[in-house]
Amino acid sequence: MSEEQEPQPPRREVVTGVPRGSRRPPAHTPARSEISEQTTLGATYVRSLMRSQLRAGLGALAALVLLVGLLPLLFLLPRVASGPLVWVALGVLVYPVLWCVARAYVIRAERNEADFTGLVTDPTELPGPRRPE
Repeated sequence: MSEEQEPQPPRREVVTGVPRGSRRPPAHTPARSEISEQTTLGATYVRSLMRSQLRAGLGALAALVLLVGLLPLLFLLPRVASGPLVWVALGVLVYPVLWCVARAYVIRAERNEADFTGLVTDPTELPGPRRPE
């Protein structure tokens, strides 16, 4: 048994960790938990959303009052009050103004909601539909 043994190379150790792509985001982000637990900070988040939505609604109402609500004052002028101009203004010109004010309000409200959603969601979460786990 005098066989000559060859020296074996040192054993290699492989260090592995959690793959970067499979790291799950936390179930609740801090802002979401603050809101769901109804803490003072969560109430502040919700109140800021409500205030921004109220500002958007009041701005749309002010634009509507200025553009459409002042039409009766325009009709008090003797030159304007006569003829079909009144009916054209009320029947045709008012609706595009209403549509533009409503569209501007919807865009502003969606932007407020998107800002709020960006505030309370985790930046590591990918947008889009969630995959079943």
